[in-house]
Amino acid sequence: MRVDVVTLFPELFETFLATSFVGRAMKTGALDVRLRSPREHGLGKHRSVDDTPYGGGSGMVMRVDVLVACMEALDGEADGAGEPRARRVLLTPQGQPFRQPIAARLSAEPAIMLICGRYEGFDERVRSFVAEEVSLGDFVMTGGEVAAMAIIEATVRLLPGVLGNAESVREESHGEAGLLEYPQYTRPAEFRGLGVPEVLAGGHHAEIAKWRDAQALERTRARRPDLLASEAKGDR
Repeated sequence: MRVDVVTLFPELFETFLATSFVGRAMKTGALDVRLRSPREHGLGKHRSVDDTPYGGGSGMVMRVDVLVACMEALDGEADGAGEPRARRVLLTPQGQPFRQPIAARLSAEPAIMLICGRYEGFDERVRSFVAEEVSLGDFVMTGGEVAAMAIIEATVRLLPGVLGNAESVREESHGEAGLLEYPQYTRPAEFRGLGVPEVLAGGHHAEIAKWRDAQALERTRARRPDLLASEAKGDR
């Protein structure tokens, strides 16, 4: 899988891309990341990438011509290498909430492009040059880089062989069942009056599976009833 990232701060990704399973995926070739700054296509002596908004207002807005030039340059590199062009994903608080089904869908793409904003946002016309818009949630950050890292981690871990244990992906929160994950325990068996459920120590696999299913449903009903409502409506 290839991930193209359009960002004014490519240096923010260096440690992230070298760490944990993302770093292993990079080393094995399961993941290839290309970082490009739109400043390479900036205007004038200072390589300007933003300008004041029409109609007035505070802050600066990222220019459509500069961003599209950066996206098209990445497409051109892909064409020259005989690789597929990336699906363009704009990272914005106005996008659809990023959820596990989106991570699964993006992980099936041969290449995605994550466009990170800064300043007061994008020129509205940028939206005409992307395939979709995604948001981490109903809050605002100063840039899209953290969102890009979150999306990379959530999608790459779904690639075959990256985690090494496909079963863990199926059973975790927001997995195939659409529920939150059941409670997990490890040693010590008792800590400050808090013990481990007897069923887990009994070694009866059928009973353990039954307990885990019930716990996942109960936890989802208590903490995220909206997930059960979405499942019933077929929204997920």
